[in-house]
Amino acid sequence: MDLSTNYLGLRLSNPLMPGASPIVDNLDSVKQLEDAGAAAIVMHSLFEEQITGEQLNTIYHMEMYANSVAEALSYFPSTREFAFGPDEYLEHLRRIKKAVSIPVIASLNGSTLGGWVEYAKQIEQAGADALELNVYHVATDPVETGAAVEQRVLDVARAVKDATAIPVAVKLSPFFSSLTNLCCQLDELRVDGIILFNRFYQPDIDLELLEAVPKLQLSDSSELLLRLRWLAIICPHVQASLACSGGVHTGTDAAKAIMAGARAVQVVSSLLQNGPKHIGRILGELTEWMEQHDYQAARLMQGSMSLVRCPDPHAFERANYMRVLQSWRQNGGA
Repeated sequence: MDLSTNYLGLRLSNPLMPGASPIVDNLDSVKQLEDAGAAAIVMHSLFEEQITGEQLNTIYHMEMYANSVAEALSYFPSTREFAFGPDEYLEHLRRIKKAVSIPVIASLNGSTLGGWVEYAKQIEQAGADALELNVYHVATDPVETGAAVEQRVLDVARAVKDATAIPVAVKLSPFFSSLTNLCCQLDELRVDGIILFNRFYQPDIDLELLEAVPKLQLSDSSELLLRLRWLAIICPHVQASLACSGGVHTGTDAAKAIMAGARAVQVVSSLLQNGPKHIGRILGELTEWMEQHDYQAARLMQGSMSLVRCPDPHAFERANYMRVLQSWRQNGGA
């Protein structure tokens, strides 16, 4: 059974890896992930706000009289809210590289061409095998156009590609008006991978305190469906490696993602719920499913249910909308 895959130009023993999350902040957990079969380690994201906050703190200590800087500092999260600051992040990257023999992928989360592009160089120098860009931006400005939002993603990807020599993947949200076109433009920039999708953690409202509060809602397998659809649609149009992130909890979830076009499958919520060793259970279930269905290699599955190879490609498009509604009515719906 050959589970190997090529992701971001990296030859991996299998497609499964943890996604960016705090689970890799502990070296014991990192080693457990490797022992359980993870093919690579994806570090948690270093946020643009951490880098900008550090830069502002530096300015603050150099120019104590600059009241505007002191005020500006209050807009950024406290450094206590993050497990690692920028320097600690680089040091933790070095520790992980020494602790495991599998590739280590760093992650940057931001939305502007700020100092974090310079940190991409430092991440490369610290030994990362690849870099994941989580371009997280909620467009709240009513004068910002959809084209401007997409250009922001392209500008960041281009800048980081120009600044580094290691493979670069871009992690996207599903909320773009023409996702396939954006992916094709990223492909033209020679990004090495595209990850579908980033999960937006939606704030809730505390009715007693009358304030917005963060709310963590872990995924379940139902969230995989959106990923499957867009993996299948985008797969035929790009050379970049596709990865699935979100909704993978079982071996059959992983098999679906691979058949839709993913070369790598990132797991987060199920690891947070069940611990690092759970990735081994998913890998075992994937292997068992492949044996039962006579797949001798993961590469034979990859993209077999993409838009151009699926026996019913319309199921991924608009025609499926009426069919699903009609089936619900036939099964007893009002």
